[in-house]
Amino acid sequence: MLLFFALGLLVHFVFFASIFDIYFTSPLVHGMTPQFIPSPPPAKRLVLFVADGLRADAVYELDEDGNSRAPFIRNIIMHEGSWGISHTRVPTESRPGHVALIAGFYEDVSAVAKGWKENPVEFDSLFNESKYTWSWGSPDILPMFAKGASGDHVYTYSYDAQREDFGAHDATKLDTWVFDNVKDFFNAARNNRSLFSKVNEEKIVFFLHLLGIDTNGHAHRPSSREYKDNIKKVDDGVKEIVSIFKHFYGDDGKTAFIFTSDHGMTDWGSHGAGHPSETLTPLVTWGAGIKFPERVSAQQPDDEFLKEWKLENWKRRDVDQADIAPLMASLIGVPFPLNSVGILPVDYLNNTGLFKAESMLTNAVQILEQFKLDALRKARSYIKQEKFDEVVSLCEELIDLALKGLSYYHTYDRFFLGISVAVGFVGWTSYASLLILKSHSNLTRSAGKEAKKPHHLLACSFVAVGVLVACFLLIQVCPWTYYVYCLLPVPIWYAVLREHQVVQDLAESLLTFPLSRFVVYLLVFVLGIEVLVLSFFYRYMLTAGLIVFAGWPFVTQLWTRAKITCLSWALFSLLLAVFPLMPVVGRKPDLSLVMGAGLLVLLLSLAIVTTLTRRKITLAKEELLVLPLQMLSIVLSMYVVYSTHHSLLKKEGLPLMNQIVSWATLASSLVMPLLSSTALFQRLSSILLSLMSTYLLLSTGYEALFPLVLSCLMFVWVHMEQETLQQPGASCRQKFTSIQFTCNTDIAQLRLLNLDDIRRAFFLVFFLVTAFFGTGNIASINSFDLASVYCFLTVFSPFMMGALMMWKILIPFVLVMCAFEAVQITTQLSSKGISHYVIVMSMTIFLVFLNGLAQLLTTKKFQLCGKPKSHLL
Repeated sequence: MLLFFALGLLVHFVFFASIFDIYFTSPLVHGMTPQFIPSPPPAKRLVLFVADGLRADAVYELDEDGNSRAPFIRNIIMHEGSWGISHTRVPTESRPGHVALIAGFYEDVSAVAKGWKENPVEFDSLFNESKYTWSWGSPDILPMFAKGASGDHVYTYSYDAQREDFGAHDATKLDTWVFDNVKDFFNAARNNRSLFSKVNEEKIVFFLHLLGIDTNGHAHRPSSREYKDNIKKVDDGVKEIVSIFKHFYGDDGKTAFIFTSDHGMTDWGSHGAGHPSETLTPLVTWGAGIKFPERVSAQQPDDEFLKEWKLENWKRRDVDQADIAPLMASLIGVPFPLNSVGILPVDYLNNTGLFKAESMLTNAVQILEQFKLDALRKARSYIKQEKFDEVVSLCEELIDLALKGLSYYHTYDRFFLGISVAVGFVGWTSYASLLILKSHSNLTRSAGKEAKKPHHLLACSFVAVGVLVACFLLIQVCPWTYYVYCLLPVPIWYAVLREHQVVQDLAESLLTFPLSRFVVYLLVFVLGIEVLVLSFFYRYMLTAGLIVFAGWPFVTQLWTRAKITCLSWALFSLLLAVFPLMPVVGRKPDLSLVMGAGLLVLLLSLAIVTTLTRRKITLAKEELLVLPLQMLSIVLSMYVVYSTHHSLLKKEGLPLMNQIVSWATLASSLVMPLLSSTALFQRLSSILLSLMSTYLLLSTGYEALFPLVLSCLMFVWVHMEQETLQQPGASCRQKFTSIQFTCNTDIAQLRLLNLDDIRRAFFLVFFLVTAFFGTGNIASINSFDLASVYCFLTVFSPFMMGALMMWKILIPFVLVMCAFEAVQITTQLSSKGISHYVIVMSMTIFLVFLNGLAQLLTTKKFQLCGKPKSHLL
């Protein structure tokens, strides 16, 4: 059996890893030749301002008094340059946003998880192609474009990472630091001959990364005064920097300016997904080579935004975010970044038709090098004939065709690999199911027969198939992982066909099963699986499932035996059904709900005390301390949440004592249950109280109530499942308090699996999916709310914050798995047998680890010195 679990874990890991080979493949292509625009560029230098986290509407709209929050930028739109919307792609995060802006391609999603400062793969960028680049800003962004740049020509100036504190009094200091250092830089250049010579070269770039708006948005929300005031601070800073450039270079008209953002932000202060508030970012350009404002009477897109912003009479030019990279490259005359997929927005350029045509042609050659034969020769002939409009039209068509071709080749093996993995997984599911029937059920009669040895031709056939598959992959020069995905199904299906006797016995057993009953069971099973699948796309399907669950005991004999238990089951099922209907994202912090959840937990703990006292439960010395300490921990968690929230509102930061209490609570939450009794009721109660103290610290609103309602339903579930095995008139409540968790119990011989166990396995998977999507906290990457971890830390630390959020996500899973451990014991069910069901139905790897954690929390016990006492407190 241990070998089976090890094999199952390995198989699931292989199938899990296959997703990254099939879908997360790098879009980078190496070995291309840099492409230059032959015409002289309009600008000698480029200044790029990136206001991190700035929404388009926040900078374009007028305030309540009819004034602009960014008067300098608005003046540019009306009198000096061109403007529009830059459309970003998901994930709307800082790293992929800056890569799209400066390197011109949309980064592989998996790269986001590989690091913020370091590059998983090297890529070309505008900075690398420049003669010199000077950059100021966050230490999380600047090193990406300095490391790997050829030569020593990309200079970075970053502040200390500790400045990125979401609880800081004034996050605008991050932007002030950048503006001040740029001013100091030019003051130094006047007195440094070497530096003065460099900044007067051609093809140079100045990059100002401004993080204050993003930080204030996370800490205070985009509707806050802090966020809006930061926009004004940035606008003033941009105005001052532009003035410095004009003064330093004598207003030579050779500087191009770009003002944009890497991503926007939702009303609730997060980003990462595809809401318009995150994907619509501003783009304002002016200076050398940029088209002047164009007055229009009507324009496309004719949306409400233009009228709200009072900009409907100034032509709006929208672009995709990656299009900005080739625009900047064309302005200063450097090669387009090699992996750029951006399309040059020629409508922004104030230049000759020849320059636009040659720029567009260079863009096409850079993207479509493999198509340059006849098509590009024809484009060059158009240029000689001065058919410039035809050149632009042809090149736009070629770019679209090339992108489709690149997508085809990048996904060429996707269908083949997907089929291989699907065949392997179906085989593994079939094999696990056959082992269940063979070892833990009475549906088959093969156990009493002498097992027939499979014919040697079967093994030879599968060996031949494996050799053929390996030869095919060898000819295709496939990576070694392809051999794993394609060859793994071969031994799996061989193992399935070895169990042909089990299949035969199962078929014979099904022939004796009533057809109508079989059809009903099959229909219910299929509908249940469909609800689980649809719940991954539509959370309200969980609500529908829980409503059906609420009515389940009333159509069975349970209602006649345990009315109070059935009513409790229905009540908590309906309460839990409310949570999937709550908003996934966009919820505002509501401390009253967190405080209410804490008070309910305290009331529950008092009910536990009353129950133990009434039943005269004998407790050990250490157990006398556990419950009072857990109640104290709940009270402290409520205080820390309240205190931290008000401290941050006053901009006083995170109090040190609150931080210490939070981390101490987290550390003790897994230890406290191990001091309590291993009796089912006491251990499950202890686990809930310990984990709830941590969950409260990580909650900002209604989700604080979720694990409490879920746990109550889990308690009732344990009672319900035990009732299903009781004879009429028998009492299970007294027995429930006397049953002990133990890791040494193996009751496989007491009974075999039956149809009710399929329902129990389905309930487990359904409750795990509900834990996954119940509050929407991981239904979308966008619902990652930094405010959830403010009781632990406010200084930006992505991995630490991610780990805390992951533990918050796992707490409902742990509660469900601990309850299922109790179900297995109270129903006299072999944990080994049901584990096979779980593997087949859930198709997840981490259930194995959760099961181990649940066993640790429910079966282990720390014991201090002392003898048991006969009183509770």
